[in-house]
Amino acid sequence: MHWYVDVLKKYATFSGRAGRPEFWMFTLINVIISIVLAVLDVVFGTDPLLGTVYSLAVFLPGLAVGTRRLHDTDRSGWWQLIILIPIVGLIVLLVFWAGAGKPHANAYGPSPQEVPAH
Repeated sequence: MHWYVDVLKKYATFSGRAGRPEFWMFTLINVIISIVLAVLDVVFGTDPLLGTVYSLAVFLPGLAVGTRRLHDTDRSGWWQLIILIPIVGLIVLLVFWAGAGKPHANAYGPSPQEVPAH
């Protein structure tokens, strides 16, 4: 759970790098919370109110951790705009996010493996 909280603490930090565990654990917990909120929306009959509020709240941290993940692979955060290309854009972005980070410092900072977690 600390992966999720750590990303929220860096709410709008677009500089630096994020390793695969930080990005993917945030994404996994985010998806689980979204599913739970969608079920609660149905149970309470609130349409997608809870899910929408949550999505808006984590939009910026999600964008920031995605940018930092791309920085770890030595790519600009602007590569996230490739998702605007239907189907192919999502696939390319997933491949970039899933790729191994550079093991040494790059233009975006030191490797997340070299930096102490806390």
